[in-house]
Amino acid sequence: MPPDNKESASETVQVDVLSDYVFLKAPRMTAITHFFSETQLNTLSSEAPTPLYFQLYTLLKESVLNGTFGNGMQMPTEQQLAESFSVSRITAKRAMDELAAEDLVQRRRGKGTHVTYDYTPTPVSAPLVGLLLEIESMARHSDVKVLDCKKMRPPASIRDALKMNDKEEALHLVRVRSRQGLPFGHHASWTIGLDKPVSKKDFQQSSRLDIFRKQDIKFTHITQTISAISATEALAESLQTTVGAPLISLIRHSFITRNGEEELVDYLHACYHPDRFQYSMDLKMNANS
Repeated sequence: MPPDNKESASETVQVDVLSDYVFLKAPRMTAITHFFSETQLNTLSSEAPTPLYFQLYTLLKESVLNGTFGNGMQMPTEQQLAESFSVSRITAKRAMDELAAEDLVQRRRGKGTHVTYDYTPTPVSAPLVGLLLEIESMARHSDVKVLDCKKMRPPASIRDALKMNDKEEALHLVRVRSRQGLPFGHHASWTIGLDKPVSKKDFQQSSRLDIFRKQDIKFTHITQTISAISATEALAESLQTTVGAPLISLIRHSFITRNGEEELVDYLHACYHPDRFQYSMDLKMNANS
């Protein structure tokens, strides 16, 4: 088994050519908590129907495919994964071996494991541009449970959308909204431009819009895309449904205007239980059209 990389990384960028791949030797990766949320770090369960190694492999694979771990980047060591996700090193090794078997990473003795998958962003489509949901009304008439609230590195597609560099972090907020004890919505958002620190308690007591206003973030343009997705294990658990069940998916981009230019500062992905949530629009023809 290849040993973990214990060498100190040089601050000088070097190039290491291996087979058909070129890896940039950057400084050692930052703490693993900068790449995974609290929920993700605690999501693995020995009581789940799938083995622990496969649960970890699935989580790591998603982070590679969405660009959280970019091409050429060093992956966490087996020891880091074992400690962070509370699994055995054997479990961590098998998860990494699965990634290598799919040619997503390449493992080198004494050099660690590096990503070989080249993430390519796809254009963000927003066919539905228009009216906002009654966001504040929803907040007033539902209960919220905040699962995560921390600054961390977003996936590459979201970094690209928010025009962030690889070292910048955004506020990652994950909430579940319920009515009469029944969860109907899972909201995961990434936000930049918050100058003052915020906590789980803040979002437990106030709506996002209230908090944004207090920090002088005023949206001037919003786009929305609605589609349907299948429930993952995490979404199924949060919304009390079955894995693979259909969910309403809503992606919302919220912009501010600065110096006459629009800037995207908030990305929200909401997933709704179709039996407990409806999206309605009332459209009228303009008399001048």
